[in-house]
Amino acid sequence: MSTSADPAPTTEKLPDRLPNEVWVLVAASFVIAIGFGIVAPALPGFAASFDVGVTASSIVISAFAFTRLAFAPASGKLVARFGERPIYVWGLLIVAVSTGACAFAGDYWQLLVLRALGGTGSTMFTVSAVALLIRLSPPHLRGRASGVWATGFLLGNIAGPIVGGGLVGISMKLPFLTYAVALMIAAFVAWFFLRNSSLASADRDDSRPLFTVREAFGHGAYRASLASNFATGWTVYGVRMALIPLFVTQALRENEAWAGISLSVFAGGNALVLLFSGKLADTKGRKPLAVAGLVLAGASMIWLGFTDSIPAFLAASVVAGFGAGLLTPAQGAAVADVVGNEKRGGPVLAGFQMAADVGTILGPLLAGVMAENLSFETAFAVTGFTMLLALVPWLMAPETLPKGPGEHTASDVAAESACIDEGPELPTGERVAGKPQQPQP
Repeated sequence: MSTSADPAPTTEKLPDRLPNEVWVLVAASFVIAIGFGIVAPALPGFAASFDVGVTASSIVISAFAFTRLAFAPASGKLVARFGERPIYVWGLLIVAVSTGACAFAGDYWQLLVLRALGGTGSTMFTVSAVALLIRLSPPHLRGRASGVWATGFLLGNIAGPIVGGGLVGISMKLPFLTYAVALMIAAFVAWFFLRNSSLASADRDDSRPLFTVREAFGHGAYRASLASNFATGWTVYGVRMALIPLFVTQALRENEAWAGISLSVFAGGNALVLLFSGKLADTKGRKPLAVAGLVLAGASMIWLGFTDSIPAFLAASVVAGFGAGLLTPAQGAAVADVVGNEKRGGPVLAGFQMAADVGTILGPLLAGVMAENLSFETAFAVTGFTMLLALVPWLMAPETLPKGPGEHTASDVAAESACIDEGPELPTGERVAGKPQQPQP
């Protein structure tokens, strides 16, 4: 969309490489993810060592997700108030200290409280990292930036459990201490390499206006991204992790090792697609990739529940990985387009994260009840339909991909439309809509 107020078209060549600061965030995300993968195999067993049952051990795991969800709005406000870099570093340090302290927990309740405290830091560094990623990435490279950032997490999640499984054999406490050290390394890397960055410098003195959740919710692409991220949390981070081990042993009557292989196959398919899906989102558009990803992921989860052999089970897993790999960069880039580079979007990004957290909490609970009282086929079918239902808002959403440096961003268009509707009530001389700025060199 363009108006007479837009700057004249420019022939300036757009950068074709991501800024170095983005790669700093990618490296930090890998370290964070590998640390999380290290502690994941140890946490249930460590909780059970305090003579508690399966339910209590599961609550320790859920407490982290619940706290992330509850603290997400506050994290968005902290990012808006103090800036992305300080909140990112402080979030990492909070998780590092709380995780290291878990190794010295004297009873179950201490472990529960410390693990829940880590959730506050987790949502702080997640929201601030996404906000930094948006601000550092040129608009025409947002899909690629989202893709490589997700790849960093994915590779860390693949490598982490392998290392963590070995550490548990040495000591149940060693994974927690290792994760704490990994997070401190990530915090130092982020602080050291971003401290003198001109691109990442707008923190406490950031004069950009705040982009509110109410404004963002008025944009169809943001509503669609909320729906697909909820479905992603339900399917990818929730049901896939909770039900697949049970499906392998109870429905397929196979060894639990095949559950781990399935997760690795999913991750492999996901990583393979992420290598090019981010670039496709920057060239073909956010909407086509999101729609294709939802269709593949939804259909494959329905298929997975009806598989009766290991080859079919693994095939469904890899197709689900393909779908998630198409969807992740597209929805992340669409949210970045809506927020834009000229506004502070901490609360908006917190809302996007909360959608996935809600799905991650509800998905395993509801699907578990269906699997236990109805069937695995029903549980996976409902999970797949959750992804397919997210197609509805995406099919109605506008494409947000910027076509060039002179075009309004998605947030500019939404703001301009609102100001036109309320024009007569605006004070004389008040700025109605800002011009899009050139990406900083």
